[in-house]
Amino acid sequence: MLNALSERLHEENFATIETDTAQSAMEICRTEEPDAVIVDDPTELADTGVPTIVIVRKAEVDTAIEALRRGAIDYLSTPIDMNRLLGTLRTLRSDSQSDTLSDILPRQRATRNLSKRTNCATQPIIGHSSAIEHVREMIRRVAPSDARVLVLGENGTGKELVARWLHLKSCRCQAPFVEVNCAAIPAELIESELFGHEKGSFTSAVRQRKGKFELADGGTLFMDEVGDMSLSAQAKVLRALQENKITRVGGDRDISVDVRVVAATNKNIRNEIERGNFREDLYHRLSVIEIDVPPLRDRRDDIGLLVEHFIEEICSRQNITTKHIDTEAIEILRSRQWSGNIRELHNVIERLIILSDENITAECVRLYCHVR
Repeated sequence: MLNALSERLHEENFATIETDTAQSAMEICRTEEPDAVIVDDPTELADTGVPTIVIVRKAEVDTAIEALRRGAIDYLSTPIDMNRLLGTLRTLRSDSQSDTLSDILPRQRATRNLSKRTNCATQPIIGHSSAIEHVREMIRRVAPSDARVLVLGENGTGKELVARWLHLKSCRCQAPFVEVNCAAIPAELIESELFGHEKGSFTSAVRQRKGKFELADGGTLFMDEVGDMSLSAQAKVLRALQENKITRVGGDRDISVDVRVVAATNKNIRNEIERGNFREDLYHRLSVIEIDVPPLRDRRDDIGLLVEHFIEEICSRQNITTKHIDTEAIEILRSRQWSGNIRELHNVIERLIILSDENITAECVRLYCHVR
């Protein structure tokens, strides 16, 4: 898990330091002054004063909540939600404006230093199909405005990528882009996560903490999986959108915020409204503009371009010679249904690169991807 996580952070251009003991981690915290620590046992690093992100198994959610009460800034259960982790790290970066980020995890002997990532750098939108050209045109028209946008689409279609391009092409592009995964935050913590809290507002509030709305002031707040928010959280978000003000948990004063909200969901929000799971007034606040990101099966002509892009990107990241893929192999990939969309395609190409020789053939696709 550590190797995979380190490679992904490397891909995202975060600087990391890895260590295999708590004692070494404590020393690194003292000498290197990292911006964050990622650890599976927060008690060993409780007194460093460094923001801590805790990784736990799904069965250990109680442990994670206890860690949050003791001062951890976030927790992730395995398998790790990389969008949430990256969002937390980027928020820390925008908050601290530090030049390095250290990733400290147990049971790893190697140490490496990586370069810092610029604010909201992102991947291109690949493809020339009419469906994806429509998405590009919507981004071009909508991005310069401050209109709220609701991005719709299945899992793995690239909704976060659309949100990032809306930010990059806006007049807010030099301000923070802050992400929050609404589905990944327990209901009892969502208010603190979004609006922050004051020191002493509850047992583990040992210091004042800004929420995502405040951290995104002047920039863009990307609320992913907004359809999974509880009704009580929806009511608080509605008030923030109506008044452009938030109140920290335990606070008694309103704080004005200038935030452009881009929300995303894989759910049919109208159906959720009918079932009583989503507030209709919040939907109308969020969906001034709607952008539908097409599933991969509706843009099969783009699969060849995506495959070539992923081969180049993965081979470069893994420092291996770029591999060639046969035309017949691409045609087989085009015929697949891709229920996981672009995310699934990326994983399949990485598997083929690892398991194939210099040339990725149709036989490799049939053998390693279970397609005919």
